Amino acid sequence: MKKKAILLAGGAGTRLYPITKIVCKQLLPVYDKPMICYPLATLMLGGLREVLIISTPKDLPMLRDYLGDGAHLGIRIEYAEQAKPDGIAQAFLIGAKFIGDSGASLILGDNIFYGKLDFYREALALDHGACVFGYQVRDPERYGVVEFDATGKAISLEEKPEKPKSHFAVPGLYVYDGQVVDLCRTLRPSARGELEITDLNLLYLKRKELHVKLLSRGMAWLDTGTQTSLLEAGNYIATIEHRQGLKVACLEEAAFRMGFIKQTDLNAIIDRLPKGEYRDYLRMVCDEGPATG
Repeated sequence: MKKKAILLAGGAGTRLYPITKIVCKQLLPVYDKPMICYPLATLMLGGLREVLIISTPKDLPMLRDYLGDGAHLGIRIEYAEQAKPDGIAQAFLIGAKFIGDSGASLILGDNIFYGKLDFYREALALDHGACVFGYQVRDPERYGVVEFDATGKAISLEEKPEKPKSHFAVPGLYVYDGQVVDLCRTLRPSARGELEITDLNLLYLKRKELHVKLLSRGMAWLDTGTQTSLLEAGNYIATIEHRQGLKVACLEEAAFRMGFIKQTDLNAIIDRLPKGEYRDYLRMVCDEGPATG
């Protein structure tokens, strides 16, 4: 099933106040590029080319000014408003027309994934049901938590439990089949007044249609929702890039490597860029040619 992508870049960014008073949270820098580049690159590297970005009325103009319609990256970007943060699952109701009867993958705008994305591509290839991921963390009470039985089968999901039943958190990356919009329409707000993504996942679990893939220790999942985690993520990306000489989540490179744009397209992009390290890096990528490695 061909799936579409939703990038949820909503919320008021209250945990990052006061810097979010003057700039959109998802345009804050994570080392050398805006935060939104990282989740968008994940979607692109998964092979998804139709993306709906959902954000606040205040932040949408800034995001649209930065990314445009995505044509320069060989993708199509649309935009929609989430007037107030009424839950992650609300994104599927906002994007119902965009999704149609396709499946959809949703990623949160402050989540960064670094490593081999085979687990994500395998999930996107599923024709039926939903797929979420499990990532071992020290503080699972901060997240949605998945519990497994003795055979490794997922048996429960809880949102920010006081006493977590496992150390496996569910990161902000989800894959759903064509039932997702109809199932979201049956959800009721939680005690927090939100349409919870955990409640949507529980519907799939009860139908025995929820797949859970555990992310390996070689995979990094970073959340950039606080000042400390934003700084840590920036330092992590800086360390990787300095060590390898390769950029993480460079959108133009991702588009080129995935075959979304041609070498002549990348050349045209480079010609429009100001002189500097970013332009020099893309020149190196372009000169190497489209072969992936």
